[in-house]
Amino acid sequence: MSGATRGILLMLAATLLAAFMNIVARHVSETVHPYMVVFFRVLFGLLFIGPFVLRSGFSVFRTRRIGMHLFRASLNVVNMMCFFSAVAITPLAELVALNFTAPVFATLLAVLILREVVGLRRWTAILIGFAGAMIIVRPGFGEVSPGHVLALGSAISWACVILVVKDLSRTESSITIVAYMTVLMAPVSMVPALFVWQWPTPPELMWLAVMGVVGTGVHFTVAQALREADLSTILPFDFTKLIWISVLAYLIFGEVPTIATWIGGTVIFASGAYIAQREAMARRRR
Repeated sequence: MSGATRGILLMLAATLLAAFMNIVARHVSETVHPYMVVFFRVLFGLLFIGPFVLRSGFSVFRTRRIGMHLFRASLNVVNMMCFFSAVAITPLAELVALNFTAPVFATLLAVLILREVVGLRRWTAILIGFAGAMIIVRPGFGEVSPGHVLALGSAISWACVILVVKDLSRTESSITIVAYMTVLMAPVSMVPALFVWQWPTPPELMWLAVMGVVGTGVHFTVAQALREADLSTILPFDFTKLIWISVLAYLIFGEVPTIATWIGGTVIFASGAYIAQREAMARRRR
């Protein structure tokens, strides 16, 4: 089996795991506050990945940019708070489709904040991506739901995380970035959770543990897929996340995605994939 084939299969597995985690999050959010979901998702993820990080030795924590690492962890927590709050009140297919806007927002923020130069083609892709989001949200044709706002907030905060990681990667190793994210997100996510604290029941705790392990498994699987194949090879298969979540949400919750969700999701994904391809080409040229 070629590296490209292994990378594609791993990416398909990652999207299926991500869809399953969203299904579990919807189930748990019926009785557990989203801020609590975020904290326990992070806590169980830390318990799962912690030994792998510590095995590399404490030298991975050497840094002169602890403030930036803390900022990245805080942005990650904001992203998860928006996402898991949206999970409880938004059709899952719409949520996943709107989250495809993250690369579009990241490119726009890179232009506004980092003063990166973007050509006409990527500007066109940005506008097309926003048009896809408007197809799903349909402002003017109905009330824009809080879930849509939270989903877009999740995408924007994740776009900010992408920019911070870009900046950190200039001076920090990948393992250092991951180590600080793993360690700092637990105390940061505990702060909002304390304001709504209520001990989960044993079944709820079991599902939260499943979320933590599966969510961490998604990151591991995507990282391995990127080791096996180029981003341009595996990125198109990220769209299967929308297919998986649509099937699972229909079978378990009876949610039927609208035509607008499929059209908008396809437009947004195509825009994000094109932006990623153009950025990869620009990096190769540099």
